[in-house]
Amino acid sequence: MLAQAGLASRREAEVWITRGRVTVNGSPAVLGQRVSGRDEIRVDGRVVRRSRDASKLGAEDTVFLCHRSTGQSLAEELVPRLPRRAGKRFLAVSPMPRIDGGLELMTSDGALAARLQRLVREWPVEFLVRIRGELDEPHQAAILRGELDDGRALAVESLEGSEEEAEISNRWYRVRITGASGKDVRQLFERQGALVSRVQRTALGPLALTRDLNRGQFRALTSEEAALLRSSKRVATAPKTPDR
Repeated sequence: MLAQAGLASRREAEVWITRGRVTVNGSPAVLGQRVSGRDEIRVDGRVVRRSRDASKLGAEDTVFLCHRSTGQSLAEELVPRLPRRAGKRFLAVSPMPRIDGGLELMTSDGALAARLQRLVREWPVEFLVRIRGELDEPHQAAILRGELDDGRALAVESLEGSEEEAEISNRWYRVRITGASGKDVRQLFERQGALVSRVQRTALGPLALTRDLNRGQFRALTSEEAALLRSSKRVATAPKTPDR
């Protein structure tokens, strides 16, 4: 309940309980204890006020899809604008490095965040990568092999140039990789001598950026998207995103 209310992650809430900081109806809480909307929950003596039972909040109420601009701070610039009704503390699922941007998934449900963080390792993820110049065929083949500096090999599904994003001295590439982070993708290209100037995540599992969501904006999930996140162990691939 504390995690779903956005007060802490599930692990942090467990620490609070074991240290005696949480009470239920005046008695010390114990791990695994069930509570309802009628119970009085206190943390360090302060009542946890809930506008409605946190267990009844759906993903469409607590999860937000954000289009983060390159260099924009999640904590300082995006999170303060998210609806307070959804919770006081938001967590990012597999956040992109600050130097990059694109799709970010934010939730105030700590238990859901932990579950999604595990699932994202099996999700197809799509990125747009801008480099100076152009990759020749041997370097493209090396990227498709997915080899990283630490010996891991990413499952690269596809790599293609983005014609709509073509520039005079730079070239954009669209790459789809299962379970990849933004840091992994940047390293994958830089290993081939590419000078990477920008990495933008455009799709994460069933979720994708669309043209109506401008940089710096966010939206709540649709009911369909929320149902996928709540119920699926593995999710379908998002539709191919348009060139941005």
